[in-house]
Amino acid sequence: MSLFALGEASAKADPNLIGEDEKHFAAIAESLDRSIGELAERLETVRRAPAGKGRQAVDRDDEVRRLTSRLELLRRYGVDLCLGRMVGDDGGEPVYIGRRGLTDDTGRRLLLDWRSPAAEPFFGATHANPMGLVFRRRYRWSGGRITDYWDEVFDAGGFAGHAAALDDQSAFIASLGGVRTDRMRDVLGTIQADQDAIIRAGSRGALVVDGGPGTGKTVVALHRTAYLLYSDPRLGNRRGGVLFVGPHEPYLAYVSDVLPSLGEDDVQTCTVRDLVPEGAGALPEADAVVAALKAEARMVGAVEAAVRFYEEPPGPTTLDECVVTAADWAAAFDAVEPGTPHNEAREQIWAELTAILAEKHDLTERELDRHRDLRAALNRAWPMLSAPDLIGDLWAVPAYLRRCAPWLEAGQVSALQRAAAQAWTVADLPLLDAARQRLGDAGAAERNRRRDADVAAGRERMDRVVDDLIASSVHDDGEGLMKMLVQQDLRENLADGLVVPDSDGPELLTGPYAHIVVDEAQELTDAEWQMLLQRCPSRSFTIVGDRAQARHGFTESWQERLERIGLDRVSLASLTINYRTPREIMEEAAPVIRAVLPDANVPMSIRSSGLPVVHGNVLDLEEILRTHGEGLACVIGDPAFAGTDRVRSLTPSLAKGLEFDLVVLIDPDEFGEGIEGAVDRYVAMTRATRQLVVLSSANSSANT
Repeated sequence: MSLFALGEASAKADPNLIGEDEKHFAAIAESLDRSIGELAERLETVRRAPAGKGRQAVDRDDEVRRLTSRLELLRRYGVDLCLGRMVGDDGGEPVYIGRRGLTDDTGRRLLLDWRSPAAEPFFGATHANPMGLVFRRRYRWSGGRITDYWDEVFDAGGFAGHAAALDDQSAFIASLGGVRTDRMRDVLGTIQADQDAIIRAGSRGALVVDGGPGTGKTVVALHRTAYLLYSDPRLGNRRGGVLFVGPHEPYLAYVSDVLPSLGEDDVQTCTVRDLVPEGAGALPEADAVVAALKAEARMVGAVEAAVRFYEEPPGPTTLDECVVTAADWAAAFDAVEPGTPHNEAREQIWAELTAILAEKHDLTERELDRHRDLRAALNRAWPMLSAPDLIGDLWAVPAYLRRCAPWLEAGQVSALQRAAAQAWTVADLPLLDAARQRLGDAGAAERNRRRDADVAAGRERMDRVVDDLIASSVHDDGEGLMKMLVQQDLRENLADGLVVPDSDGPELLTGPYAHIVVDEAQELTDAEWQMLLQRCPSRSFTIVGDRAQARHGFTESWQERLERIGLDRVSLASLTINYRTPREIMEEAAPVIRAVLPDANVPMSIRSSGLPVVHGNVLDLEEILRTHGEGLACVIGDPAFAGTDRVRSLTPSLAKGLEFDLVVLIDPDEFGEGIEGAVDRYVAMTRATRQLVVLSSANSSANT
């Protein structure tokens, strides 16, 4: 059966146009069957093999995960791994582009991975810059068959024979109006040149992707993530991996299938709330003044002073058998290695303190280890602290807050105090995170002791095995094996391999990461940025956002904002074409945002839906939804409306980053005043890909 489902009447079904593709697809199908069989066999072999211990077990699990991911991708797509083909001006054979590379059993390349440098012209070529191409064809797949394709010819001599399939972008533009679902559409095959250039940019420093609604910012962010993992070996999971940060949970659900569809299953995704345990239950900060104070980066810096308060050496301490002088305490406290978290430093202090006292009082360190009064004195002098207690005290004890944040005025200190000190708000999360990072893990010392014991036991076992081998000449292979086994370095390496790396302890999202991608980044406060900077020592970021969609205003430039929060290598790329939102909608949405932000980056829409924006009464809502055809709808602004599978009910802020065929706004004038209200209306209006309906309740009572 042909993979082309174009309809017999379609001129594009001409065998002269698709015959070459049919033959190539047959070769792809054959190679896929072979690859799937080989991968399945290899995966089964790895699973059946002994798991081993320590690093061997970790490596085996990594291999199982890698093979499983590859196998799932091949089984998921089949021949529709192929995105299209291109022909260069060198007269060579057509090159077919795929989600992954693929070769036949002779080594002939059947698919070139879309992330390969050689595949760049497929996405980046334009008539102004053909990038060495004379021809490009893109496929539209549905249910494993090609329902349409369109050709582009970049050389005047190549038009012959392609008239039926030539496209002036109308087919691509028409595809943008396709029906939406609750998952982001697969758009890899239609990535445009302006988007691809940003996707393939290098990973060093911070790259800002600035673009208005519908420009494909999220598409760029997700595909750039997959591209960087392929192209930059510094970003592999063994070296930190990539973290993808989105604005809210509905957004993460919406994009959840994109990276797996690109073969990337190991990218961690989260919201800022997810970075700390308290985030799940945190409420919005009701007081705007308090929220603004906590949003400052220097408030996060106050956490350092809050911890330092508990790290000051005490005065002389008299115990039964010895006196610990102030100098002894100071010397022990100074022995803490730089960068050691507070709760993990006490064992270092104890080791130094017992060494000092053993020498002064002619006691053994072992005797001092059993000295309960001394241990109790250290526990009082350097207490274990928890992040909730530390931050809660700032909001409950004015004197403590004044000491830690001396720049605060008396009225500001008073405003920050609250009766329920640990009734966490979203504005508290950066401080809780900073405290947790600074305090560290109270259980680290015990786990380190267990690990050291495991290492010692492993070395002892390995020493016995090695000694037995050395004693037996039967195992001497004549190549110096016995001589190698005598070496202490080899013994230690063999023993270390028996210990499983520590997987307990701090939360999974603490990092560090080699690269962080942030979508809707215009909403982050300076304090929230500190949460991300702490997790990315390399300062390698992809920052995606739109200043015009910042609910609390964004009057400065991206460079100014990012330099202030600690990023000094910043480059900017702009997206200015709106592929999603019809012109009819943008003509009404643009004045809404420009009324409060005259310099807003409002992108130019390239398509029309032919459907005007409808204005009506809220009493019309039921009828509008009843007559809505296929696709996904969203009602924004009516908390009482209960959503269904086909009709979502969201607030303007939770609609950010999403898209729907039909959007119905309920009383948008009630969304708020000033910048926040205008941004909410602008964001809500531009979620629609086909039709926008605006309903008002102003006259509803008169009509009932």
